[in-house]
This record gives sequence, structure tokens and C-alpha cells, in this order.
Amino acid sequence: MGDLELLLPGEADVVVRRLRSFPLREIGSGGWNHQHENLEKLNIQAILDATANQGEPIQELLVTHRKVHHEASIINLLETVFFHKEVCESAEDTVLDLVDYCHRKLTLLVARSGHGGPPEKEESQYSTPMQELQKQAELMEFEIALKALSVLRYITDCVDSLSLSTLNRMLSTHNLPCLLVELLEHSPWSRREGGKLQQFEGGRWQTVAPSEQQKLSKLDGQVWIALYNLLLSSEARARYCLSSFAKGQLLKLRAFLTDTLLDQLPNLADLQGFLAQLALAEPQPPKKDLVLEEIPEIWERLERENRGKWQAIAKHQLQHVFSPSEQDLQLQARRWAETYRLDVLEAAAPERPHCAYCGAEASKRCSRCQNEWYCCRECQVKHWVKHGKTCVLATQGDRAK
Repeated sequence: MGDLELLLPGEADVVVRRLRSFPLREIGSGGWNHQHENLEKLNIQAILDATANQGEPIQELLVTHRKVHHEASIINLLETVFFHKEVCESAEDTVLDLVDYCHRKLTLLVARSGHGGPPEKEESQYSTPMQELQKQAELMEFEIALKALSVLRYITDCVDSLSLSTLNRMLSTHNLPCLLVELLEHSPWSRREGGKLQQFEGGRWQTVAPSEQQKLSKLDGQVWIALYNLLLSSEARARYCLSSFAKGQLLKLRAFLTDTLLDQLPNLADLQGFLAQLALAEPQPPKKDLVLEEIPEIWERLERENRGKWQAIAKHQLQHVFSPSEQDLQLQARRWAETYRLDVLEAAAPERPHCAYCGAEASKRCSRCQNEWYCCRECQVKHWVKHGKTCVLATQGDRAK
């Protein structure tokens, strides 16, 4: 591991060994929260290791112990470790659940792209706490979907070694090539604001300089590579039915394959040749091959174990999870402060921090809790209405240590 460590190698091994699944009614319990903290530590340490080019010990542990919930944390961790093909191969049949998960997230992303992008990260002094929570939930869902896109692309890198059921799920059940075409058409991670092009990167919308606007974004690149893998792999091409609908959708890609794009991703010249052949070919009739399809075991198990229990689970969580005491809140604030060590977060951050109120680049930090950043005193004062209670809890948690 690198010089800056949140988890020592021995600690990381113990954490990975102890990862376990929880019954749905225990989501949000003390044990679940403790494991969530450990997942966050694994996630941050994996990013630190990758940034420092010190090997991938977290990835190796996950492969060794086959332990790969806490949605935002785990999708971040999966994005980091699935870069390595051996992780995908070690996941075996659970890849089927992961493909279904990524498909759900990307379908929602396309559906919501017609209603504007995610809300701005900055808080408004006129918003109620419930409105702020709703905005945070929407922003988190958007970022999770973008992470799911990266994970799906890494799965397609292993398309030739995937099981027949997984290939059938990707190409026939979900028709992922056509979904990826829709993503390129809508490009939900790009928008025009005030006549300027903006792209969603690093958790916020950033204005793209005119000189950089022809540069391929990371997310567009992920879509193109996934399409390349799915359409040009011999295994995938043998399984994919190029129906009249699929042909019409895929031929839309020709409008995007400009010389500028081909200069940045030369391999797409092969995809361009494939599309030229497709334009002259007759649509294929539906394939009638007999396929014994596997059922996604995780999703099926959750439905089976909790069928008819949803109201009871909701009542249990209302009593035991959503009604914490002041002491519980202080304890949790202290534990989060220990998990999110500032020196580690700053080392893992790809850019300078931003003001919690206006979003501008920040150089000042709340002197009391050291958790929030501000660009000026005025923004800190305006943000105190929202930040005050959290700040007090965090400070009390530090004193109680």
C-alpha cells in the first residue's frame, strides 16, 4: 500500500474476511453501519493505492476471499477494482446480478435525461431540509448511474469469457447495445447552460473551455468502448440478433463517428467498418436457439426471503433505525469523523475542495468541526443554518473520544 494508509494490510485482510450480507430488516442497524464504515475505508484505500501506483492489494483481497451493499460505497469500490479482469472472472455467476443492476441504473438515467440533469450540489437558503435531502438523493442516484456505466464497460472487457447466460442477458434480455446508443444520443452527463457547454465530472457540473469541447469525455469513451466490445467480439456477434429495430438503432452511431472521434479512439475505425456492412445487410429474424437461462440469484433471494414481510420490515426500521437518540447520533458522528480522516480524503481527492454554500473553489475550513470548506466568511455564515447541527454533533463526538 502507499505511504498514506487508512487501513494497514493486515487490517484490510480482516475487514474483507468479515464482510457479510444482512437481512433486509437490519439495513441501517448498528452492525450494518459498522460494516458501511469498513466499506468506506476499503473504498478510500483502494483509490489511494491506485493513485499511488502501489499495486492493488484491496482488489487482490476481494478476489481471494470472493467478497465483493451500501449502494454508493460499493459501486465506487466496484468501479475501482473491476478495472482488473480477474475480479470480473472471480465474480462468476453473481455477474448476472451486477449486469441487471447496471441495466436498471442506465435505463433510469436515459428515462430521466429528458427532464434535465441532476440538481446542483449547492444548497439554497430557501430550501427546506426535506427538499435538500431530496436533491442529495437525486444527485447520488445520478452519480451511482454514472459509476454503473463504468462497471458495465469493465464487464464488457471480459465478454469473451462470460457465461452464455450472462451474454444472453446482456444482448437479448436487455439489448445493451441499443441502450448504449440511447445514452450517446441523450448524453445525460453533458448540458448547455447559459450558452456554455458543461460536463458532469468530479461530482459537479464543470464548464468546458471552447478549446476542449472536441475532446472525448471519459463517460462518452466508456460508452464507445462498451459498444466496441459488444459488437465486435466474436462471441457476442454470434449471439446478438441484428433485428430491424437493432439495425436502425445501431446505424445512428454513424453520425457520431467523426474524424475527430476516430483520432482519439482509432479502434473505432473497425466499428465504422462494421456499421458500413450492417447498412447493406438484411435484418436478421429472431433467433430461436434454446437457452437455459440462469436467474439472478441475489435479486431472487431477496424477493423470496421478504415476500409478504414488507410492512413488518418498514415498522421495524421505523422503530429501530429511523428514531435514533441524541447519544446515538453523537456516537455515529464520531465514528464517521474517524472514517473520513481529512488527510486521507485530501490525498484521494482529484481536485481542490469547493465551498459548501456556493460551490466555488475553497481555501478555508470550518474551524470548529474541520469538515466543511468555504470560499469566504460570508458563505460560511449563510450556510450555518444548514451546517450548524451537524457541526455541533461532530464536535461533541470528538470531545467524547
